Amino acid sequence: MTIEDVQNHPDTRNIAINKVGIKDIRHPFIFIDKEGHQQATVGTFNLSVNLPHHQKGTHMSRFVALLNEDCQQLSIKSFSALLEKMTLKLEAETGYINTEFLYFVNKAAPVSGVKSLLDYQIKLEGQWTNDVTKIHVSVVIPVTSLCPCSKKISEYGAHNQRSHITVSAAITGNICLEDIIQLVEKQASSELYSLLKRPDEKYVTELAYDNPKFVEDVVRDIAAALNEEERILSYTLEAENFESIHNHSAYAVIENNKLT
Repeated sequence: MTIEDVQNHPDTRNIAINKVGIKDIRHPFIFIDKEGHQQATVGTFNLSVNLPHHQKGTHMSRFVALLNEDCQQLSIKSFSALLEKMTLKLEAETGYINTEFLYFVNKAAPVSGVKSLLDYQIKLEGQWTNDVTKIHVSVVIPVTSLCPCSKKISEYGAHNQRSHITVSAAITGNICLEDIIQLVEKQASSELYSLLKRPDEKYVTELAYDNPKFVEDVVRDIAAALNEEERILSYTLEAENFESIHNHSAYAVIENNKLT
């Protein structure tokens, strides 16, 4: 018995579709970090391809098959191969994959050395066409910032806040998440840690006090470091300080396309 393949029928409306595929499918995988360590996580995936004007539909089941068969492990370096395989599997010219997941770094406290996991929100986006891959990564990095004005005008103390730094960058395939995270954390008043002993808390409190930064200072210092990183081709950099003495955030953005 032959089952008709309706989606392979020709279409006469002469209208191409830019992207067609599946959205918001959750799938577990092993992420491979900079040192080759394996980390289990769950990603939310969007997968799509272009559809020519003469074809009625794409093969939706092949997207799910790709995740189950070929996305057991993933890294920034292997992302390009996954994009290419999907595009060819769907018999398309251009393919797109977006995934969002949590990534954990086992950080050692600065004095005691006690280790704890800190989470980072990751979004990985890719496009493959004609053997050319474009990869874009977004990383949300929590840090501490301390207000220079508060320190200057107060007889004792200074207010500080937790800040979210978001780096959204077009990258080459040989940069790692840890490289971007470390670049950003070095420019903050202090890094964040999930677990601190009393000597660690004293250290990070005094470190931030000795390194005050407005939101403007933070984005400019990070932008200067991003400008020196050749593996980052363009970026949008956002800093949001969740103010401790105001009921609003302080916010700043810098964009730079190094290719223009």
